[in-house]
Amino acid sequence: MELFSDAGALDRYLEEHSQEEDPVLSELARHTYLKEVHPRMLSGHILGSFLSLFSKLLSPERILEIGTYTGYSAICLARGLRHGGKLTTIEVNDELRNTALIYFQKADLLDRIELINGDALHVLPTLKDSFDLVFMDAHKDDYISYYNLVIDKVKSGGYILVDNVLWGGKVINPNSDDSTTKTIDKFNTLITADQRVENLLLPVRDGIMLIKKR
Repeated sequence: MELFSDAGALDRYLEEHSQEEDPVLSELARHTYLKEVHPRMLSGHILGSFLSLFSKLLSPERILEIGTYTGYSAICLARGLRHGGKLTTIEVNDELRNTALIYFQKADLLDRIELINGDALHVLPTLKDSFDLVFMDAHKDDYISYYNLVIDKVKSGGYILVDNVLWGGKVINPNSDDSTTKTIDKFNTLITADQRVENLLLPVRDGIMLIKKR
């Protein structure tokens, strides 16, 4: 059986056979592609739908997101919060703050999302809460540091989702000069060997590492 080679056609098929993107997220995606640098950092429809459904299945009370960008994934995750729940999201680029807050308001989620601007490596140690769900999608070279800082803040039975763990397929044969790919490969190996968790690497978008804390 041959692998499907037309990625564009496959993406269109996935979108056509998934629930339609809602108007707020669609507007945010358009804004991001028109106004922001590196718009491919946006989670997008398929990954966003996965995050939303996963959060709704889990019905978490507390969510932590590392890497807000323009707020697309935060909106998706926050829609699964149980009554009275809260999502905390960390973004190093404070120039994106206004865009994220505008769309949190449009999604009627402003009172359920706390946006902290700062370097996650400095912010994470200050957080006192424990979390049911963590989504990690920030500086790839810091993935191992993020994980080490957050694992003890995840409740037993809680989940961590980590984006971009396939890194365009480069992890299959890391180039010795590509430090980011080597770090992601090392991260994937670390998670698989960590006896504190169960894990599954999913080929969703650019790869999602699904981690459950024992």
